Amino acid sequence: MVGQTKRKVAILGATGMVGQRFLSLLQNHPWFEVTALVASERSAGKTYGEAARWVLNEPMPDKYRDMPVVLSDAALDADLCFSAIPGDLAGPVESELAKKGYKIFSNAKAHRWDRDVPLLVPEVNPDHAHLVKRQNHGSGGYIVTNGNCSTIVMVMTLKPLVDAFGVKRVFVSTYQAVSGAGYPGVPSIDILGNVIPYIGSEEEKIEREPLKMLGTLGPDGVAPADLRVSATAVRVPVEEGHSMAVSVELGRAATPEEVARTMREWRSRPQHLKLPSAPERPLEVLSETNRPQPRKDWRRGNGMSVNVGRIRPDPLFTVKYFASGSNTVRGAAGSNILGAELLLAEGLL
Repeated sequence: MVGQTKRKVAILGATGMVGQRFLSLLQNHPWFEVTALVASERSAGKTYGEAARWVLNEPMPDKYRDMPVVLSDAALDADLCFSAIPGDLAGPVESELAKKGYKIFSNAKAHRWDRDVPLLVPEVNPDHAHLVKRQNHGSGGYIVTNGNCSTIVMVMTLKPLVDAFGVKRVFVSTYQAVSGAGYPGVPSIDILGNVIPYIGSEEEKIEREPLKMLGTLGPDGVAPADLRVSATAVRVPVEEGHSMAVSVELGRAATPEEVARTMREWRSRPQHLKLPSAPERPLEVLSETNRPQPRKDWRRGNGMSVNVGRIRPDPLFTVKYFASGSNTVRGAAGSNILGAELLLAEGLL
């Protein structure tokens, strides 16, 4: 891709937390250039600096401050769109833009279960990217989705185990950062000195999405993987980084040392292609007994590595471990950007 003209990018939902993370990650990207910022009627017509309440712990990039914010029905000067539109609002907007010929990389849930839409985690199911060739929105547009932020972190740890040993059952308890609720998110009086043992629809996503992500691409779409997942999702007073305790029943016996080695040595298509956002090590296996910790470890691999530790035998399953990863980078904007890099490298963009 070196020497090629950068692809023009629009950010949908640019003023929200994930939209801001897109802008932060793309400000010096070698392949993509942000040329359009899209938000709601409340923000349209303003400059980005006027419209956005910047919440990331880093300065707003100056290059975006004076850019105008527009509505999604404007003529966007872009080849592809990264969508950070919240919730169910995303579905019709993304479909309409795909009909106009835009390539949509979405962080929203609206199209995750469409039969011809990839639920893409680039290291886990890169072959699913070819589903876009089956879409028929007209004018060459298509939609690619990523998964729930916790699901992405978990399934990154499961993929090398599926390939090496097989996986039958997974039991997971997640400890999810407040940034996963967006801004303003969880009221401080609810979360300070507390945990909240319920996050709406989160457990259902964690239990269902791995079946498509780890499934097999066939003529009728993706045949779901043959495994069962049981999840409990908890909100904790952490700013960035979703963590989880995972117990796995493998398809065959394996020692914790074998599991650790398999995770540590795992590389996939983005690493082989040397994509700009791909971490050198998708899984960082830590030996310290008190790691990973989200505050200390979420920035590994520029926020794109998933951190794993405390790999040990499980008396009811086969093995258990603790994992943690950035929910706004690996679990959201970064995964979409890596997905677009993959499709560009594979000639699908």
